[in-house]
Amino acid sequence: MSDSSIQFHKIWIEQCDATEDIRDRFGLEDAMNYLIGEKLFSFVRASEKDPDFPAELPLFLNEIRRLFTPEQIRQYLHDLEKNKFLSPPEPDPDFDDFDEDEAELWLENPLLAAEELLRFDRIRQLLLG
Repeated sequence: MSDSSIQFHKIWIEQCDATEDIRDRFGLEDAMNYLIGEKLFSFVRASEKDPDFPAELPLFLNEIRRLFTPEQIRQYLHDLEKNKFLSPPEPDPDFDDFDEDEAELWLENPLLAAEELLRFDRIRQLLLG
């Protein structure tokens, strides 16, 4: 195993450890948003480009399944699909509250949107089997 894959291995473990604290402090939804909605999506995106990531993905998925029940995961993915991927864009965004760091550029680019939707479908298949 290369040094870089060891680092990636530590990253997902630390993220899973942090998820338990997030759930205790902020609740299940925030924990799932953090680990699945942010970290897993980033990990899958990185695994599409970096050959060190795919080997760690099954271990990461197993830890997610340990942290959350199948029903919690199923419900989270259902809600994410409905509220993020299938909801119409806001008709008139409030640019006073716009934060570039939080901007979801994929909403403005059809190619990126399609990639993100395919990534979501892949994640759903990986998590739910």
